[in-house]
Amino acid sequence: MQARRSVILAVCTVLASPAFLFAQNGQATAPAAGAPAAAPSSYSPADSMGALLSLTEMEVVSAAEAMPADKYDFVPTTGEFKTVRTFGQQVKHLAQANYSLLKASGVPSAVDPKTLEGLKSKEELVQALKDSYTYAHTVANSLTTDNAFSSVPNLPPNWKITRTSDVAFMIMHTMDHYGQMCVYLRMNGIIPPASRPQQGSM
Repeated sequence: MQARRSVILAVCTVLASPAFLFAQNGQATAPAAGAPAAAPSSYSPADSMGALLSLTEMEVVSAAEAMPADKYDFVPTTGEFKTVRTFGQQVKHLAQANYSLLKASGVPSAVDPKTLEGLKSKEELVQALKDSYTYAHTVANSLTTDNAFSSVPNLPPNWKITRTSDVAFMIMHTMDHYGQMCVYLRMNGIIPPASRPQQGSM
């Protein structure tokens, strides 16, 4: 999870910088008296959600690419795994769900999720997954300071879904299935690419 560690480290650094400045010897020192506090960075809704989406996409697509084509029909048999999806079906489900979950945003897509049902090969499924993230980025890029927290129509009001939380829910759903994909990979002796040790990692 090197990429995730780097993002977390960067966020922590930004959050910590107004409170402490680090001296050359590595000891934390308080800011000089009267010194102005560093202003926090500000990002647009599109940039913020887009960055998180890119990290999610990298982890999931790399996992889909890491599984050999002849293992796309793999499904666990040891333990309680009745009726679960095969690895290929996990990838297909994510591609379909990315379109379905984000259509409420009002951003049009030329792809009907139902048309993906017949896809079977690794090549077809990985491409469909990548295409679904292209659409997801289009939705994330449509977020502005004016519409980011506008309610999404045609959904139950008690869900309190906004354009931003719609994208966030899609990312949350993605990571749920990414965790399952990681289990499938490891059961086949494959370390998910995002979890592999990187040169110079912390």
